Amino acid sequence: MKKIGTVIIILILIVILAGIGFVAYGYYRKATMEVKNPVATMEVEGFGTVKMELYPDQAPNTVINFIKLANRKFYDGLTFHRIIKDFMIQGGDNSEDGSGSGAATLKDLYDEGTEDAYAIQGEFTSNNIKNTLKFEEGTLAMARSDYTSYSSELLTESYNSATSQFFIMTNRNVRLNGNYAGFGKVIEGMDVVKKIAEVEVTQNDKTQEGEEAEMSKPVNPPKITSIRVETYGIDYGDPITMDPFDYITWMYDKYGIDPSTITDTQTTE
Repeated sequence: MKKIGTVIIILILIVILAGIGFVAYGYYRKATMEVKNPVATMEVEGFGTVKMELYPDQAPNTVINFIKLANRKFYDGLTFHRIIKDFMIQGGDNSEDGSGSGAATLKDLYDEGTEDAYAIQGEFTSNNIKNTLKFEEGTLAMARSDYTSYSSELLTESYNSATSQFFIMTNRNVRLNGNYAGFGKVIEGMDVVKKIAEVEVTQNDKTQEGEEAEMSKPVNPPKITSIRVETYGIDYGDPITMDPFDYITWMYDKYGIDPSTITDTQTTE
């Protein structure tokens, strides 16, 4: 009996030691495992492939929103509707006329979503969120609306107005640092981005009254065939959304302006 008891104790010790070893190995793997940033692959018809590394450590909710839209095929078939040489190329507008007024809805995020518009918080320093990504050649960032041209009171509303439109820098621009949500960078295919930036453009017919005419509307807008994001097995979940600012009602209530005369376009400056 004494011998059997000893054997049982030994077996229990073996099980305990094995359990400790298993847990320790788990912690070791977690500590040493390389966590890869997600990588977006964009195909542009007639131009080529662009790969962009996304940075969840800089703008986590912005990255999640982009992943969700891209992998649900929101960007497939859209164009680069705004191109300014030596500055940036901008896409993600789903309006029929390519005016820059289009944006994703909740239905683009979720199967059970509605056609209601949404916005995400601007993850950048001016909006009290730390983001150290600089606006240099190849930086990927979110476009947003600028309602301050209507009233200086609308700074916060402007900061929190991004949805689906993004831009890729083709040159360095320090004025954008801390004022827009940079969330990635081109790691392959910068030559493709630069080719897109060279397409013929004409005057943007949505230039606001009193503004200098902007030569940014492509004569033949480059078409995005697809954007897909490799997450390397990580589930980034769903983005945190908010109700977008109803600038039309605000303008009508404050100034009595006819809503049909107001055009909201997302931009970089």
